[in-house]
Amino acid sequence: MTEVAVQTKDDGAMRAVKDCVAGSVGGIAQVFAGQPFDTVKVRLQAQPDLYSGTMDAVRKTIRNDGFGGFYKGTTTPLVGVGLCVSIQFLVVEHMKRTFAQINNTPMGQSPVLSAPQLYMAGAAAGVANSVVSGPVEHIRVRLQVQTAGASAQYSGPLDCIKQIYRGAGISGIYKGQIPTVIREFNGYGMYFLAYEALVQRKMAESGLARSELSSGLVCLYGAAAGFAMWLTSYPIDVVKSKLQTDGFSAGSRKYSGSIDCVRKIMKQEGAGGFFRGITPCILRAAPANAATFVGFEMAMRVLG
Repeated sequence: MTEVAVQTKDDGAMRAVKDCVAGSVGGIAQVFAGQPFDTVKVRLQAQPDLYSGTMDAVRKTIRNDGFGGFYKGTTTPLVGVGLCVSIQFLVVEHMKRTFAQINNTPMGQSPVLSAPQLYMAGAAAGVANSVVSGPVEHIRVRLQVQTAGASAQYSGPLDCIKQIYRGAGISGIYKGQIPTVIREFNGYGMYFLAYEALVQRKMAESGLARSELSSGLVCLYGAAAGFAMWLTSYPIDVVKSKLQTDGFSAGSRKYSGSIDCVRKIMKQEGAGGFFRGITPCILRAAPANAATFVGFEMAMRVLG
């Protein structure tokens, strides 16, 4: 009779701690590798009238804010993204183990999950992650689009949070949450589907254990996961960024909601408006997500 792995409560708790710690390592690596690209992407999305393209945004950022301008708002994602990525990996690893038990995977054998199972594991991770990523990205994008100097509205992340909460309450902190959840559901579904499918295929072809895969392959698969996420989720990310940099009062607000934002983008910018800023996003996808998975996999190997 085949022995199926059954996780004890203590084993599950320790596994969860390791998933969180390794995810945090991956998240911190992601921020340092990807923040400059993300700053340019957000500025192109939220301020289309100020920049003619990627290089124009790069030049103006350097001229107005110096090289440090590319890392504006880094404090928030450094803490927030570390937490977000730890949530992602905690949930996706839990879902993978759950599906492995449903599939009656024998003890000690690496689970082989179907594409729908991998997608749903990633989607669940994305939805769980959105509870934190929504506010974190909201604060980050507001700091990213402001220029340095006396005209800056916010002095830093805490000041930004205080001002938003004072004026709009908790709903203001979660501004743009609907497109955030949609993006995270599909985006992370595709993200983990791409990565895990590539890992499973390589393990099946080579007979290698997961811990024996080279860092080069992990980088390659991580980059592919990043491309899969952003190429399928970028338009909704544009909507999210525009809503999160929009005003709060009726007089300063450009969009009444997600549907209104979609209509106005189409009317004012055409279909291309949904892909504005995609160049730095795709350039960011490879190093940021390669760093994420290398950080996670290496940490898991150390933690055991």
